[in-house]
Amino acid sequence: MPTPSITGLRKHLVACALALVALPPGAHAALGEPEAAVASDVQQLRATVKSTQRSTYRLHEIQLPSGSMLREFAGPSGTVFAIAWSGPSIPNLRQALGGYFDTYANAAKTPHSGHTHLQILKDGFVMQSGGHMRAFSGRAYLPQAIPAGTSTDEIR
Repeated sequence: MPTPSITGLRKHLVACALALVALPPGAHAALGEPEAAVASDVQQLRATVKSTQRSTYRLHEIQLPSGSMLREFAGPSGTVFAIAWSGPSIPNLRQALGGYFDTYANAAKTPHSGHTHLQILKDGFVMQSGGHMRAFSGRAYLPQAIPAGTSTDEIR
């Protein structure tokens, strides 16, 4: 199977970003926002959720009907400090990234190296995304909001 070109990947990312812009925002527990809306996310997305209390944060694993898994990490204050996803499709990043979506969309438009990987390190926002058809994964987090004692390696 041929490796996608940088131009092809860039077009794909921009197309995904534009498609997500057209989706209604709805209620959501987005990056940097209160986790209280996780329940409405699950209902709106017709998904299932498993919530687990870890030593320094709560992990909400949302199984989407598409087969993808969206994970939302919330600190002791109840704010979502990280999200991660994996599966056959990319979740609605407009919803998951909230106010950080524009940072992602603008970065996806700019030239970057790599064929299937996007990395953004900007203004207290980190995002890494990659994959190919039916095998996508990524994560986004706010370094300044990660609870003490939590490693970024746990965000996956």
